[in-house]
Amino acid sequence: QVQLVESGGGLVQAGGSLRLSCAASGRTFSTYVMAWFRQAPGKEREFVVGINWSNGRTYYGDSAKGRFTISRDNAKNTVYLQMNSLKPEDTAVYYCAADVGIWTIATTEGDYHYWGQGTQVTVSS
Repeated sequence: QVQLVESGGGLVQAGGSLRLSCAASGRTFSTYVMAWFRQAPGKEREFVVGINWSNGRTYYGDSAKGRFTISRDNAKNTVYLQMNSLKPEDTAVYYCAADVGIWTIATTEGDYHYWGQGTQVTVSS
C-alpha cells in the first residue's frame, strides 16, 4: 500500500502563487508515476500534471502549461506542485495520485490506484 498526504492548499488572490506538497509513504516500488488532479464543484476530476518518478519525465495538462511546475524530492518521497499566476478558475480540490509498476504518465482518473485526501485551493478575484 501507498499512502499519500497533501498539504499547502489555501486562499490566494488572483495572480498569486501556492505550492502544494504530496508526501508518499508505505511500500516502495522501482517504477511509479505520481500526478496531480483537481476537481472543481460540479465538475469532473481533471488531470493537471504527472511525473515519472524514475526518469523525471513530466506531462502537463492544458490547464497547467506555462503556469504550474511539478517537481520531486527523492529523499523525502515528496512531489510538489508550484502554481503561479493563479486564476479564479483554478479554484478546486487538488488531489495527489500515484500508480505503481508503470512507466507512462496516465491522464485518466481510473488509471491511478492511490489517492490523497485532497487539499482545497481557492483563488479569489
